[in-house]
Amino acid sequence: MKLSATKPNSTVGLDIEAGSVAAAEVAQNGKTAVTRYGIVPLEPGAFREGEVVDPGALGDALKVLFADNDLPKRVRVGVANQRVAVRTMRLPVIDNPAELETAIRFQAQDHIPMPLDQAVLDWEVVGRTSGPNGENQLEVVAVAGRRDMLSALMSALGKAGIKPIGIDHSAFGMIRAVARGPHAAVGAGAYVEAPSSSTPYEDRIAGEGAAEHSHDATSAKLLCNLGDVTNLAVSRGTTCLFTRISPYGIEGIAQKLAERRTLTLEHARQWLAHVGLDAPVESIEGDRETIAAARDALSDGATRLADELRLSLEYYATQEGAVPIEGVVACGPGANIPGLLERLERAIGQRFEGARPEALAHLEAPVAARLVTSFGLALEG
Repeated sequence: MKLSATKPNSTVGLDIEAGSVAAAEVAQNGKTAVTRYGIVPLEPGAFREGEVVDPGALGDALKVLFADNDLPKRVRVGVANQRVAVRTMRLPVIDNPAELETAIRFQAQDHIPMPLDQAVLDWEVVGRTSGPNGENQLEVVAVAGRRDMLSALMSALGKAGIKPIGIDHSAFGMIRAVARGPHAAVGAGAYVEAPSSSTPYEDRIAGEGAAEHSHDATSAKLLCNLGDVTNLAVSRGTTCLFTRISPYGIEGIAQKLAERRTLTLEHARQWLAHVGLDAPVESIEGDRETIAAARDALSDGATRLADELRLSLEYYATQEGAVPIEGVVACGPGANIPGLLERLERAIGQRFEGARPEALAHLEAPVAARLVTSFGLALEG
């Protein structure tokens, strides 16, 4: 959902979660580099389940983030919540841009689960395929977001003086980021680039050849951002095949621990990262009751996360044209909790690894994990 086709020398990717706001400035002059970045905490209740609840509080946090880190205010921001829909559609090959746009909007009414007059709709041609009778068809990814949800986000950005040059689905940013491997091994694999946001018609169609070629691949990857919500994407070649948002994530685990031990959410998140799931509890330094509670919360949370991932995989497998998934790439705060990816790997039966793009390799692991989606958002265009 791009608001402009402008391509500055550097772009800031902005990723918002319930506990923090992260931004990364990426310059691409022959080499991709993160030139500046920052992460600031966000007060409880300002952002929930992927949506802005308090634009004023978010705007204040953004002011601090951009001022303290001297970040330019030309930003591509990610959104990922239950009021953003991504659908893949197949249409006859249409060469006329206006006719194609009309056909996409007409068919989107049957695929997008919201009234289109209350939504912002964008689309991208990602390749060509054969229909049931061998006829050529276009594969189109359509993205729609509720206007009122986007309005709250724009209000927060405006309060901070930020000029968004694009709004993108966070899953697409995640895909672009992990395409810049190699990554930290719990497993191994090759990664892909997501379809971009709204660009001129000629640029959209120009990408079809690469996407069509990518369809020779026989397997896909599941990518997941383990943050306040769990943002999932299945990708193959240069195509995003499927996305899903689970409202349960690391924030839910932290909330359980905070309530049990009367902690702030920030302290609960710190305890989760400190305790993890791999070291024997008796070897971990700190308050014994809090350590035990953190381990219990993580164990229960890992089980629920595994159930959510399994449900998503099962649902994806029912989709038309679904290809096998081989391997999972994880990012976000949860990817840095010791032992969590290994626990999920055993529960799901898929090989896991943590996303670590080369441009973030010089950063400390918690910072790099949190910046993966921001980095990918800045790569668009």
